[in-house]
Amino acid sequence: MTSQQVKATAFHALHIAGTPLILFNTWDAGSTKAIETAGAKAIATGSRSVAGALGYDDGETLPMDDALANATRIVAATELPVTLDFEGAYARAPQDVAANVSKALDTGVIGFNFEDQIVGSGDLHSIPDQSARIEAMRNACHGRGVDAFINARTDIFLKAPRETHDADMVEHAIARCLAYAKAGASGFFIPGLINLDLIAKICAASSLPVNVMMFPGLADKASLAAIGVSRISHGPFPWYKAMAFVEECAREAMAD
Repeated sequence: MTSQQVKATAFHALHIAGTPLILFNTWDAGSTKAIETAGAKAIATGSRSVAGALGYDDGETLPMDDALANATRIVAATELPVTLDFEGAYARAPQDVAANVSKALDTGVIGFNFEDQIVGSGDLHSIPDQSARIEAMRNACHGRGVDAFINARTDIFLKAPRETHDADMVEHAIARCLAYAKAGASGFFIPGLINLDLIAKICAASSLPVNVMMFPGLADKASLAAIGVSRISHGPFPWYKAMAFVEECAREAMAD
């Protein structure tokens, strides 16, 4: 068994309903070392943070080669498992998804966030189309001998104002979850949803570990654990706070 597969196996095991894995998302090798020192069990990149740190906007405007070079540096900086926010895998067709995932595995990462929005638009891939993309990703990982953790992200709740989140949207999310699980996903990510009752319904219906993002207004870790959440990501917020602190210090240093 390769060290990459050992780390993949360990990462899968960290997803326990009721004892959520905390991922304080990183953006470079330096922030990775700080997060590891703080006691992290695994490292996760955030696409917004990585892109911003390199001078780009989110949404695959950062060239894929640059994103993968950054991932290589992060993997080299830590012994912890590293999962990559790969957005839409820089591809639409399943065969292109598979090719890009294979390249990403060369960096040493052991997992992926993989979203179902059509990058650059307000639309989502259909359930059959996204399922085919997930299946292609899974097959590419198997072909490389790595049981990578595919965290299938749905953008249903990010695309709609919080006050419109309701039971119908949850049913749509659950339909996607079930299809994505059948296609080979390892986890289900529902960023943007902060209603605890609605999150609980998804946790109860999902056969996959459920991942939430720590948006302002979301319940605390204990409350999320109590309803069966398995993973809590902090997304771009660590980077936002770090950059705000840098700006504050710079203004203070340059003040008259």
